[in-house]
Amino acid sequence: MAVPRKALTVGIDVGGTSLRAAVVDGTGQVRELLRVPTPKSADALDDSLDQAVRTLAARHSIAAVGLAVAGFVSDDRSTVRFAPHLPWLDAPVGVELSARLGLPVILEHDANAALVGEHRFGAAAGGRVVALIAIGTGIGAALLIDGTLYRGAHGIAPELGHLQVVPDGRACPCGKRGCWERYCSGTALARTAGQLLAAEPGGSRTLAHAAADPDSLTGRLVAAAARDGDPIAVAAMRDLAGWLGLGLAGVADMYDPDLVVIGGGVSASAPLFLDDARERYAAALTGAGHRPLARIRAAQLGDAAGMIGAAELARAAHTDG
Repeated sequence: MAVPRKALTVGIDVGGTSLRAAVVDGTGQVRELLRVPTPKSADALDDSLDQAVRTLAARHSIAAVGLAVAGFVSDDRSTVRFAPHLPWLDAPVGVELSARLGLPVILEHDANAALVGEHRFGAAAGGRVVALIAIGTGIGAALLIDGTLYRGAHGIAPELGHLQVVPDGRACPCGKRGCWERYCSGTALARTAGQLLAAEPGGSRTLAHAAADPDSLTGRLVAAAARDGDPIAVAAMRDLAGWLGLGLAGVADMYDPDLVVIGGGVSASAPLFLDDARERYAAALTGAGHRPLARIRAAQLGDAAGMIGAAELARAAHTDG
């Protein structure tokens, strides 16, 4: 099914908590957005996707659909192999949804979709070898080489968040210990702040309540406190910046990107940590001082990047030129 280049398409960010669906035009502008809770069963999730697209299609002429999924997607981008926060397992979501809607449907890993969105319409524009590091609850990553996504031999690469940076370090839900995302994420920011509070209980007025209730401490709360100059929060943010810079040096040693885009929810606080991260990256890079440095930028599309990228991928996969 051919799709005109200027057609409207739907991009859907399928998250563990909410499903966000956007009508996107050929310039990357979101025409309409709706959000619904993510159902817990596979059948209910399939029905919610169907209903979301039909709701938008009742008000817009939709030509194709793209899904951004936090999980492993098959090489042909029709099946969700595994998604840790979603009920799908080896589920032919794309094929089944396409049959229900009568529209072309394509799936993509959410970090890949976000990078496509940023490359086409945002901070990654003009990059030749571009890495996206999406810092949220964990770390998602994507790599674009000369305009083409790099997916590895089985469609899974690059899982950079689970590179081990601390032998026998913090436990990770993936089953390993010391993964990069355990030190550089919203979750890590909260944990680091909690450890600093435990070591210095009177070190923060803003976060003092968390000493009695550690579960109340979140990365978002720590970031807000850091913006207000809270010393514990500032120290936790500095720690995150150090781990980000160190990890980016490793990414540069592997892929030698000319551009790195920092996305995800934590990127909203980029002014608090990005300069420190750049300095750590430049110092830790192999051959420091004798090779070009990658440009490191904050994402521009915010939490809409995955939807915009998925919509663009659906358009590009079926365009008639």
